[in-house]
Amino acid sequence: MISIQLAEKLNKIIAIESGGSSGVRDYALLSSALHRPFQTFNNESLYATAPEKAAAIMESIIINHPFVDGNKRMGYAFMRLILAEEGEDIDTNEDAIYDFVIAVSEGSIRYEGILQWINKNLKK
Repeated sequence: MISIQLAEKLNKIIAIESGGSSGVRDYALLSSALHRPFQTFNNESLYATAPEKAAAIMESIIINHPFVDGNKRMGYAFMRLILAEEGEDIDTNEDAIYDFVIAVSEGSIRYEGILQWINKNLKK
């Protein structure tokens, strides 16, 4: 799981590298987003696979908007980080990534669509 401390460090690094401000706007929303992929019900994971966890965290970070700036970048970065923890990654071009992230931020792609996009674009 990504800790709040790691999330803050990554937010600072990404802000330095890509521009914008760093900082947490709402710690409760950040905590909620970071914990969502690891939720259980009746001792069963609600998001069992790495792509499911990645889709959940991406949607939550982008929708919850816990950071001062860079929530789309952070959502995408955390999605990739969760995939990387399981030895997986995304393989597509920058334009497709941009269009996808914008669609998620506009609400036209939600969890199921994010999951489909991830599965379609996983490195084989």
